[in-house]
Amino acid sequence: MSMSRTARTSLITGVVVFMISLDNLVVTTALPQIREHLHAGIDGLEWIVNAYTLTYAVLLLTASAVAERFGRRRFFMIGIGLFTAGSLLSALSTDVGLLVAGRAVQGLGAAVLLPLTLTLVAAAYPPEKRAAALGIWGAVGGLAVAIGPLVGGLIVEQASWQWIFWINVPIGVATLVLTPVWLSEQQGEPRPLDLPGTVLASAGLLGVVFGLIRGPQAGWTSAGVLPPLAAGLLLLAAFLWWQQRTPTPMLPLRHFRNRTFAAVNAVSLLMYFGMFGSIFLITQYLQDVQHSGPLGAGVKLLSWTGLTMIGAPLGAVLAGRFGGRVLLTTGLALQAAGLVYLALATGTDTGYLALVPGFMLNGFGMGLFFGPSADVALSSVERSEEGIASGVNNAIRELGGVFGVAVLSSVFTSHGGYGTAAAYVDGMRPAVWIGAVVVAAGAVAALFIDRDAARSKAPEPETEPKAEPEDHPVGYLAIIGD
Repeated sequence: MSMSRTARTSLITGVVVFMISLDNLVVTTALPQIREHLHAGIDGLEWIVNAYTLTYAVLLLTASAVAERFGRRRFFMIGIGLFTAGSLLSALSTDVGLLVAGRAVQGLGAAVLLPLTLTLVAAAYPPEKRAAALGIWGAVGGLAVAIGPLVGGLIVEQASWQWIFWINVPIGVATLVLTPVWLSEQQGEPRPLDLPGTVLASAGLLGVVFGLIRGPQAGWTSAGVLPPLAAGLLLLAAFLWWQQRTPTPMLPLRHFRNRTFAAVNAVSLLMYFGMFGSIFLITQYLQDVQHSGPLGAGVKLLSWTGLTMIGAPLGAVLAGRFGGRVLLTTGLALQAAGLVYLALATGTDTGYLALVPGFMLNGFGMGLFFGPSADVALSSVERSEEGIASGVNNAIRELGGVFGVAVLSSVFTSHGGYGTAAAYVDGMRPAVWIGAVVVAAGAVAALFIDRDAARSKAPEPETEPKAEPEDHPVGYLAIIGD
């Protein structure tokens, strides 16, 4: 029985979303093995993570604009090719430099692919079925988040860390072959490209992240740190100056005059900074200090990621009733409390069960955050500008993760290191404390969001015709993986 065009679109985009969402999480689980095999230091591990997120975050808006101008299917295939090539290079890497290069190519592919998966699904379905289709799209991403550490641990323990990349290659090749057969070409509304903005942002962020990563080892005033850090800050200042003057900005600053839009993006930046910088260290703690294998660490993290899956749809539903501000503030407060608990509880002889309350607070809090955060960002702008708002919010939260990993890793190396279990705990504790403070600052920033933000999902008055039963409950899941 042949599949319909819409079913083929959902299947091929779902496979891509799952592959990309899963990949970043399995890499985190494999970091201790990568460190041992490639003799990588903390700076190398940071670049293995940040090379992906940095290229993804910086090129996201530009890649989306290019795809709209030159054809969605064409660029979808280019994105698959880039991600597959990056996976192949990563799998074949024999040193940290090659692995970082492979991860950067993967990030470029993801920047092209992820926005297009959402656009292709939305365009393939009629309006009355779109909510359900996007719900499935989001649920696939949410499933990858939940099982990512477990899958990563299983692959690393049963094979080797290289297989977390090798597994993408046949999937990518098969998807590349099926795309021209299953998908029709689509042309979106062309948007002018902001190439100067892209160059300024990319170079500026590279200089700042390089300086933050090298600072603790080389010294903050050394010739290899201070000049790139200063140059990066100057280039970012020039980027903001250019964005105010160009008629086609990569980052439309006018949206930040909207209090809710500015607040929700500040919240996203702070949450990803504090939380994902902490996760980078906590996942390694389970293996380096508690001596769990990769699979064991993945199983232990289910008390975190599993509750994220529960909290996300619940947060989306409750946001429709109470507004996004309440849910975002609550979610961030729970995450800050979870990190404080972990900073106090972690030690060289701490058992896993002692960590579970902190994991559960973080997981449920993250779910409550993920539920309404995207909807708040989109509801704060006009419908015609939702695509730009979504791209900006995605880019800012990814950059928050980049800076969080860089800064908290710098704190880690300043107070401890990988030498012994005691040294690891000495470095991780102050880093997680800082992560908790940053996330708590996000909870305060969430109070500036409009009280009624994200109530667009609330049920319509009874005078309006009721939607089909499956539309809203499934549609709420669409923001899990946004």
